[in-house]
Amino acid sequence: MRCIYIFVCVCALTFLSACIEQQDSRLESALNMAGANKGELLKVLNRYRESDNQKYHAACFLIKNMPYYGFYEGKELQKYLRYFEAHSTNIKGAQFIVDSLKKADGEFSIDMFTRKKDIEVVDSAFLVEHIEWAFKVWKEQPWGENVNFDDFCEYILPYRVGDEPLSLWRKELYDKYNPLLDKFRKSADSNDITKAAQILMDTLRQGKYRYTSLFPKGPHIGPVALKWKTGSCREFADAMIYVMRALGVPCGMDRVIQRGDTNASHFWNFILDKDRNTYMAEFPYQENWKKASEYDITKGKVYRVTYSLNEELTKELKDVPSVHPIFRYPFFHDVTATYLGQQNGQIVIPQKELYDCPRTGELVYLCFANKQEWVPVACTFFDGKAVCFDNVEGGIVAILATYNEKGLQILSNPFTLNHDTGEIHYLNPLQESHIISVYKKFYFAVKNYFNTRMIGGVIEGSNQKDFQNVDTLLLIKEAPYRLYTVAYLDPDRAYRYVRYRGGKGSYCNIAELSFYENSLDTLPMKGKIIGTPGCYGDDGRREYTNVFDGNPDTSFDYKFPDTGWAGLDLGKSYRVSKAIYTPRNDVSFIYKDNIYELFYWDKGNWNSLGRQTAVADSLVYTVPRNALLYLKNHTTGNDERIFEYEGRRQIFW
Repeated sequence: MRCIYIFVCVCALTFLSACIEQQDSRLESALNMAGANKGELLKVLNRYRESDNQKYHAACFLIKNMPYYGFYEGKELQKYLRYFEAHSTNIKGAQFIVDSLKKADGEFSIDMFTRKKDIEVVDSAFLVEHIEWAFKVWKEQPWGENVNFDDFCEYILPYRVGDEPLSLWRKELYDKYNPLLDKFRKSADSNDITKAAQILMDTLRQGKYRYTSLFPKGPHIGPVALKWKTGSCREFADAMIYVMRALGVPCGMDRVIQRGDTNASHFWNFILDKDRNTYMAEFPYQENWKKASEYDITKGKVYRVTYSLNEELTKELKDVPSVHPIFRYPFFHDVTATYLGQQNGQIVIPQKELYDCPRTGELVYLCFANKQEWVPVACTFFDGKAVCFDNVEGGIVAILATYNEKGLQILSNPFTLNHDTGEIHYLNPLQESHIISVYKKFYFAVKNYFNTRMIGGVIEGSNQKDFQNVDTLLLIKEAPYRLYTVAYLDPDRAYRYVRYRGGKGSYCNIAELSFYENSLDTLPMKGKIIGTPGCYGDDGRREYTNVFDGNPDTSFDYKFPDTGWAGLDLGKSYRVSKAIYTPRNDVSFIYKDNIYELFYWDKGNWNSLGRQTAVADSLVYTVPRNALLYLKNHTTGNDERIFEYEGRRQIFW
């Protein structure tokens, strides 16, 4: 009898496999790749095939895309996770964690990991539990009626976010967060997805999050991101996804492969309302979900991360001999138009602007800069006359390239796309040169960042220690563009107490401040340091005393957004005729005695304009007009960014 039972089961699985092959070749291919695990996956399909058509198709959706997913395990993974766990409780900062763990565990690399394939190890019990819980929340939540099956499959159903360790996370998160929605489910708006999502985000934003991008490159860390509350935008976006999906809210991750205005990719969350409109949030910094069209960073191109393979794009690229790795397995869809609204730009580069003419039908990439490298962010086929890209946000510098086994082959000089007009300007270096003064090598595009926080700050004088009666000696109206900004004061009287008071929302960010009795003096005045104690992190490393330590790399970062100040008690009253101030910075300005090298781009290469050792906080170079430039510090610092020079100013992109 046992032999007959086994024979019947094998026949049933063989029949089911044959039926699947007729319906979906990708599914059959996935099952064949499962090897010894094929029986486990067929159990899931057999369970739902006759009993529940929706669950059957959901299982097919998961399995046919499963071959592309995997995870890491072993000792090296535990070493990697220690970065996040340690940073979640240690107040000494991310760099301290990196240095300490590097010393303890040695250099870290993802290449050391042991990788396992989902298709070979995911068993039927694991998959069934995820499917059952996903359907439970979809069907029971009042807003579930506004989520169609396709969106459910992409943005609620998946058992994983990326390449994190496998886990059964749904029930735990459901039990923890679902009670928060009890009152809402009884309200008249209970089918409003965005309101349910807002309630959850309000709770998730509570607690202290520690952002860092200093950790080594590694895999997703999984639901522990909710516990540790540390990492980069990717970990924060992951944390949001787990909770939203566990509660039946269609949520995922949108991203830019390479930002158009800084050396980084970027991730954030999105949800879909009942009309499939996109709302986004930069968790945990953004308080409310807002419409995608209101997101105002420079994005260039935006992609929606999916669990399923983009079959349409894959089909378009299947005959391309060599596809860049970013687009080889596209688990994303272009949603740039969703974010740009009426600002959609089109790039058309005629053949005459190309170094070499690609073949008609050859794949061409649109590339953005990351330091001195170029990163593909979109692809299209050359039509024989021009290279055309639709739906590109302006405010970017880009080049065109093809790709083969040797890497990117550059086709054009850089060009800019104007954000407002859509006009294209080609950065082709001219024979004519000009002399430029360079003050920095990097500029953060983030709003309210470091040097911009000095806007609205004031230098004040008083003859009362508590500054009850105070005179404004200087109002800072522009973000400092160099390491040391000299301000000439014209006070009506003498003051014993002088200070810098930060503007609203600035956390009194300032690195250095010095006062001079006469405008020609080179030695600053001395006095007792006074100010508002307390700094971010409460570790004493960013106190007000840093403002007068002579080191531009240390700074004051007050623990509250407003009311912070740092100053001097001069001992007696003086007329202060000059002040020199330095914004908080990341060693991005020109530093005396550091060695720099300026480059300009032409004909597919960065060409050196020579090295200089800085003797002050600026450098002077003779450069070709209309050139894209890049300044490298060979002494210290990591952040560097492409720029133009126009109107006696550096214009960073």
